[in-house]
Amino acid sequence: MSKKLEPYIKEILVKNYGKDWKKIYENSTLIQYLNLKSGAIHGNSKSRRSFANWYAIYSILHFYKEHGFINNKRDYLNFSGFNYSELFSFQRQQYGGSKLQNHALNNRLNTEFVDKMHGDKAKPVIINQQGKYLIHPDYIYTNGKDIVPTILEIIKKYQQILYDKDHNFEAKLTELISETKLDDQKRKIIELLTENTEARVFELISYSILETHYKNKHVFIGFSREDIEKEALKLYKTGRTNANDGGIDFVMRPLGRFFQVTEVGNYDKYFLDIDKINKYPITFVVKTNKSAEEVTKELMEYGTDKSGGLKALEKAYHDAVEDVITINELKKWTNELNEKDVKFLIQELNRYYHLEMNLL
Repeated sequence: MSKKLEPYIKEILVKNYGKDWKKIYENSTLIQYLNLKSGAIHGNSKSRRSFANWYAIYSILHFYKEHGFINNKRDYLNFSGFNYSELFSFQRQQYGGSKLQNHALNNRLNTEFVDKMHGDKAKPVIINQQGKYLIHPDYIYTNGKDIVPTILEIIKKYQQILYDKDHNFEAKLTELISETKLDDQKRKIIELLTENTEARVFELISYSILETHYKNKHVFIGFSREDIEKEALKLYKTGRTNANDGGIDFVMRPLGRFFQVTEVGNYDKYFLDIDKINKYPITFVVKTNKSAEEVTKELMEYGTDKSGGLKALEKAYHDAVEDVITINELKKWTNELNEKDVKFLIQELNRYYHLEMNLL
């Protein structure tokens, strides 16, 4: 699977290998794989950060370097492997790695590598020998060179880019928290709502706005006429951003509405989410400046095309698009909030950011 080479990886390759950088890249499927897994640095898709796979490689190669195996192939070929406990502990200490499980070390990375890089199943990247782990030497040596120092540099740079992206938002959040004027608070919130906002950040902001907006809305509900009571709408996050939760980012009580945060440009992903939950109606929160009407129209047309002409399926797809909310609505609803609500919104945004960053 080909992907345009990330500038940060090219810069590292050129620095380390000069005019031979391209040959190294073209002959290293491991570096190509890391390039493929770098999508999260752009913030233009809801791609996962894939820390598990990055850190599975990182942990083994970190100890490879620490044990003096760089350019020491003979000793490495006679080595039985690194203990799982020290590798797992190292992963958990890395930025964004405190909640990682053991799946990447145990087959998940190897399976994905074979799938995406058309690799050889008989030559896995990570070799598991009865609980001891190694990187296959064929991925360590390229054109006769030990490329581990370069791979470590690439991984650390990826880590740093994501850290800087997260803490850029943290700086803006700190400014927002310290702001005391209502109009300036609203302005700073609205400035965070752009098509270029990093996907995880957009999900946190949109949730905080929607939670605040809906808590002021009420319905009357009960099991009988005598039991009917007034109840505020409550929005709940279903988990961390980018969670593999079947297309459900937020759930509303007591109406049972599902919300999915997404982007314009990949409507197939929308309908994949719809199919995952058996065409249960979804409200799409879309990171776009397009109007909600325009996005809805495009979704209806896409559903019609996807149905293949089957009217029952077309209706099911159309009915599954319950509502569309775009940046325009989020800005409008932010401007409508009073001082108390804005204070609540900022507190929620701060709370969920710290939860997302494992700071709580």
